[in-house]
Amino acid sequence: MEGTRKRLDVPDAVCEIAKRLEDSGYETWAVGGAVRDALLGGYRSDWDLATAARPGTVRKLFRPSYPIGIQFGTVGVRGSDGRVYEVTTFRRDIETDGRHAVVEYAATIEEDLARRDFTVNAVAYHPLHHTFLDPFAGREDLERRVLRCVGEPAQRFAEDYLRVLRGLRFAGRYGLEIEPATWEALTAAMPNLPRLSAERIREEILKLLAAPGASSGLALYRTSGALAVVVPELADLGDGEWEEILYAIDGLPAHRGHLRLVALLAPARSRIEDLMMRLRFSNAEMRDTLELRAALAVPVDVAGDVVGARRWLRDVGPERAHDTLRLHFARARARGAGPTERRDLASRARLVLQVLRRGDPVTVEDLAIDGHDLKALGLQPGPEFRRILERCLEVAIGRPELNQRETLLDYVREELCR
Repeated sequence: MEGTRKRLDVPDAVCEIAKRLEDSGYETWAVGGAVRDALLGGYRSDWDLATAARPGTVRKLFRPSYPIGIQFGTVGVRGSDGRVYEVTTFRRDIETDGRHAVVEYAATIEEDLARRDFTVNAVAYHPLHHTFLDPFAGREDLERRVLRCVGEPAQRFAEDYLRVLRGLRFAGRYGLEIEPATWEALTAAMPNLPRLSAERIREEILKLLAAPGASSGLALYRTSGALAVVVPELADLGDGEWEEILYAIDGLPAHRGHLRLVALLAPARSRIEDLMMRLRFSNAEMRDTLELRAALAVPVDVAGDVVGARRWLRDVGPERAHDTLRLHFARARARGAGPTERRDLASRARLVLQVLRRGDPVTVEDLAIDGHDLKALGLQPGPEFRRILERCLEVAIGRPELNQRETLLDYVREELCR
């Protein structure tokens, strides 16, 4: 179905790329998420193009260009606005195994659209003629807020089981109702999710957490049975605790996906590390999550007590303070904390942040002395150094004015070197 019901705001650079391809005799359409989001009234900068031109031809027509996914027919083309846009040759699947597809180049855009997962993602827009190609009524589904597979749902999911998780994310992100046949096939495909690589599952979870509607998508994870398969450590949570997790995630900005990840995984407690290793999170992601989870366990028990605020920063780490406070606020709202409790938490947070801005000593690294100074006193390097510096830090936390080199060295001589 073609039409011109709505003219989309396509970046000039994308139109220029399409025009060069079309002028060279190669049919070219805008496809994918940017078209879908534009139809919903949103805007994305990462427009993708599908073309009849083969990758080698695309690379000859555009300089510079980059082989982003050359094995899949995708070339990155730098537009006049400095952005790199993906240009992919029309494709069709010739073999699938539920994890990967073997594809070959197709002759038409219709074949390319037919291999896509959901109708809302199978709409093409011609950026020069301002016409739509919508053979599966994806625009109508968007208007009705319905998520529906292209063609036979069971076949679509069997081609790539990641589409199960993608479908849940799209439904949550865009507030779509999964139509009955698609839902039935989606839930029936759950036992096959373990066939997916851990890396693909992890990336899909991170995409869900980084998008609006994350809590709705996660609710669908639980209802559909996906949660029990991909994150079984959370499957036995009670309804009340699960609802608190979802509310906490809603209370955190979408662009702070690492905090949403902590809010999601924190209830797994001692199993977090094993969970993250299984899903192949990076060492940095694991360290960040585990440290924030540990920091979140430290109560902000500093009411009117500046020394307590310094100790809290010592225990949490000043670099974790802002994120930890954000998590505390999100959890307080999620558990239904009343106005008095929230005001009290805000007051404590202000005191902590004042201490942080003032630069009071809260870590060993903030001290006016270090290991070199201790060596100069004739002390031997070793584990005792840390104990001595921590004792000095406790002095400085209680009275920051004592954080002077000679004052601390006198303290070491008199109190710790006897």
